[in-house]
Amino acid sequence: MSVLRLNGVDPAVLLECGNALYEAWKAYSDPEAEVLAFSEVDGEVQPHNTVTPIVRRAEDGSFEMDLVLRNNRTNEQYPEGIFHPHREMHHIKKENIGLIEVMGLAILPGRLKEELDSIASILAGDQALLEALKNDPNHPLAQHAAWVQELVERFGTALQHEEAVKIVQNEVGIKFTHILEHAGVYKRTPEGQAAFRRFVKSFGAI
Repeated sequence: MSVLRLNGVDPAVLLECGNALYEAWKAYSDPEAEVLAFSEVDGEVQPHNTVTPIVRRAEDGSFEMDLVLRNNRTNEQYPEGIFHPHREMHHIKKENIGLIEVMGLAILPGRLKEELDSIASILAGDQALLEALKNDPNHPLAQHAAWVQELVERFGTALQHEEAVKIVQNEVGIKFTHILEHAGVYKRTPEGQAAFRRFVKSFGAI
């Protein structure tokens, strides 16, 4: 995610600075980075920029404020949101990324518990389940079919069940990391970081 962290001993000053950054972000546009603060929809101006704020006490007793930059624009390629989990991740999660997830704890749909157990069973040798998935486009695991094939190619189908469960859990964690990257306004690329610096510079912080 794209985060600005503020630190200070006076909470009033910290709040004032955080609010100033929030107001600056609400009106900030950078078309090169796909960031537009506003668009017109049916003759009405629609705002797109906001922040997810997180405030805590630092270990030294000062205060920290994290401002996670958010933008809810859509386009033809990403109709659910440019900075939203992209469709290739929807078999794991297609819902919005919220505060708890911004902080690193994945909230995943309840359906995954049984589905991931079944995928682990395939990696542990359930050939009947694998064949059923391959041959039935309406199989309960159909949305995971491409991912299951990838896992089978990488890990095989002869794992101990406990090992298979751990691998599936780890792979879901990797998927969630990519989901957070999708939701980040500024990507972890030279171009993305340069665009991030442009915003910070526009605020006068560098």
